[in-house]
Amino acid sequence: MAKDNLDRLKRLRAWVQNYDWGRCGTEAQVARLLALNSGAEIKPDRPYAEFWMGTHDSGPSFLADGNGEGVNVGLKDWIWKNPNVLGNKVLEKWGPDLPFLFKVLSVAKALSIQAHPDKELAKELHKLKPNLYKDANHKPEMALAITEFRALCGFITLEELKGVLVDVPEIVELVGTASAKQVLDIGKQDGAEKVKYALRSVFTQLMSASKDMAMKATSNLKSRLHVESQLRCLTEKERLVLHLEKQYPGDIGVISAFFFNYVKLNPGEALYLGANEPHAYLSGECIECMATSDNVVRAGLTPKHRDIQTLCSMLTYKQGYPDILKGFPLSQYITRYLPPFEEFEVDRCILPKGASAVFPAIPGPSIFLVFLGKGTLRSGPREDVVKEGDVLFAPSNTEIIIASPTSELQLYRAGVNSGFIHAAL
Repeated sequence: MAKDNLDRLKRLRAWVQNYDWGRCGTEAQVARLLALNSGAEIKPDRPYAEFWMGTHDSGPSFLADGNGEGVNVGLKDWIWKNPNVLGNKVLEKWGPDLPFLFKVLSVAKALSIQAHPDKELAKELHKLKPNLYKDANHKPEMALAITEFRALCGFITLEELKGVLVDVPEIVELVGTASAKQVLDIGKQDGAEKVKYALRSVFTQLMSASKDMAMKATSNLKSRLHVESQLRCLTEKERLVLHLEKQYPGDIGVISAFFFNYVKLNPGEALYLGANEPHAYLSGECIECMATSDNVVRAGLTPKHRDIQTLCSMLTYKQGYPDILKGFPLSQYITRYLPPFEEFEVDRCILPKGASAVFPAIPGPSIFLVFLGKGTLRSGPREDVVKEGDVLFAPSNTEIIIASPTSELQLYRAGVNSGFIHAAL
């Protein structure tokens, strides 16, 4: 492409998913961004769950009008025809497509208890059930909180699990005393494999409970906690479980929440999830980035298809609280979040009025989202005005200078993990 860097910067029209757990109408940041990005009318009673920026076939971005490439040109098609925009190392590793998918999430009620398969399992599931598992890729991901963001993530420790089995009789009723005793009898001398086996056994028993058993157990749990709340303060997890029961009455996922870590992210904190790790986002709004995939194996807190056998067999059954990323300063106004995955990283840039920042040229592609405010973006000799809702694709080896002459400017950048970029040089 014989064009200078500014001509190669492409404004994008993003895609929105209206899943029923999304925030409704203008309460959702996703809705605000959609209206600003494409001029779409926002319906007050409609949920706006996810704002997608990337090339995945389930929600592809298109080049915005005025890019000089024709009408309704998909970003995926444009990259396919101009693969050099990815840079040689990215092209060699992943072929002529973006390896990451960039999103904003507006969560009003809990998403399903789920996990994402590794590459080997993803290929197998896609081959066996292509209508459910839409691609053959893995889906490591990271959520970066915009507001306070709550999630269930990973299994609690062995000692915490023993406490749950003692304090929550409804679980023992569902899994049986033998499975519960397997966990309660584990001592310090027992190895990690025995712990993993016992956890897997008791969790599988729980998730495999019949619908009638789950309804009865959640009803009993709800009644017991209401009585006990008159005598003592309920724990934070107990209050959460009652909240989930209102959203998904009788769902086995309500009781399974006792098995998971309850994570609360403050704005600017991030959580990352590898393959085969159980989680459920609960509430709040976040920036999300992941490998380009939409594979989800679900087992609870959902009206959608459940694949309990697959989920219970695929999990790693690691225990303990997840790592929380607070990011590290790339420069005065830019914070980088670097998960242990090759496909992606995220930068958060908050510019006060009158400030500027530089995103150096790197040998890989980027997508920029202007989240709040208005400013200027310079690449090469020309300068362009950018404002909230704008989404731009930047090819490899493109230096970007952002300035905010009249107001604070907040933007996010997704790109290929710099660890991979540097290792590949």
